[in-house]
Amino acid sequence: MPRTVLIVDDERDTNDILAHLARARDFEPIQIFTGAQVAAAVREHSPSLILLDLMLPDIDGFEVCDRLKRDRETNLIPIIMVTALHDAKHRAAGVRVGANDYLAKPFSPEQLFVAMEKAMAWRHEHETRGTAGEIRFDVRSEASYLQQANDMLADFYAHTPLTERQIKDLRQAVMEMGGNAIEWGHRKNAELVLQITYRIDPDSITLIIKDQGPGFNPLEIPHAASEEDPIGHLDIRNDLGIREGGFGIMLAKGLVDEFRYNDLGNEVTLIKRFEKK
Repeated sequence: MPRTVLIVDDERDTNDILAHLARARDFEPIQIFTGAQVAAAVREHSPSLILLDLMLPDIDGFEVCDRLKRDRETNLIPIIMVTALHDAKHRAAGVRVGANDYLAKPFSPEQLFVAMEKAMAWRHEHETRGTAGEIRFDVRSEASYLQQANDMLADFYAHTPLTERQIKDLRQAVMEMGGNAIEWGHRKNAELVLQITYRIDPDSITLIIKDQGPGFNPLEIPHAASEEDPIGHLDIRNDLGIREGGFGIMLAKGLVDEFRYNDLGNEVTLIKRFEKK
């Protein structure tokens, strides 16, 4: 079966150049020029890869990518964003909606070829490993970005034996621990990157949330609830002038089957096992 690449770029000259380069790497190009054409083209051609411009005349490329990555029928199609927008803000937005790579114009043919082969290797890895795959998200340290990453993770859960209840538990655990990492690990510094790793094995889902902070000792956090004394920390938080709360770690522990921090305390692993039939 030939490898196909869907090229989405409203500039015809650029679209033709990308098609020529794709043929040089034995891809059969499918050329379209608007975001509105993408859904039908994907259904008709089932592309192996998508090269996506961001500045389209109708639907911007971020929205197109977001829709494809949220749909469990299309979220394993690798997407390379090809754009004149090259600042860090737009790159972060590309990561947030699940793009596999981001090429800023102008780029060399070799840079494009490397990105295409990396994207195809990513797809092959997840198709061949099946229920033993791994995906990593690098998320800007803001609650809205964490929520969008969590929504995308939920799309991946739909491919697993997790029940609706288990999916709900995992979604809440990610928000609790991701929120802690943003607030305490990164001290709300939005420029720091929160790393979330999603791993699926034959009997479980593993989520690893890692921040860039200095870490802490999970056994020495007096302002957080403990199983032995669930409310004693509230007086401490009040004395320190900290908002009400402190239940995140205890809550997350109850939502998953296995919960552990690394030695440094800046990485937490959450494991949810599939229910036995």
